[in-house]
Amino acid sequence: QVQLVESGGGLVQAGGSLRLSCATSGGTFSTYAMGWFRQAAGKEREFVAAVSRSGGRLNYSDSVKGRFAISRDNAKATVYLQMNSLKPEDTAVYYCAACRIYSSDPYYYTEARRYAYWGQGTQVTVSS
Repeated sequence: QVQLVESGGGLVQAGGSLRLSCATSGGTFSTYAMGWFRQAAGKEREFVAAVSRSGGRLNYSDSVKGRFAISRDNAKATVYLQMNSLKPEDTAVYYCAACRIYSSDPYYYTEARRYAYWGQGTQVTVSS
């Protein structure tokens, strides 16, 4: 059983930056693709970014492309989400997730249903 714990959320002004971390335990981190999702109040959970097992393949939603960067450190069993140029519409609870299944399809990891393990979430609030 894999456990995921997010941290790094908080309140930031528009244009600012935050770095989220997701520490994992209980599994072999390098065998999981990792993703970040977010859910704003009253909205469905949406894909933000994903990184392959090796870190060599990245995928972003159009809404964050060019502003957010996902990365992973397999030695530390941790995935990160660097968020720059934040906007009020980025306000949401951010979740990290782990997927054990390998797929060569880059869009596979954009679907929340592909992920078996989820963290508890961390709140990000961007003020205007």
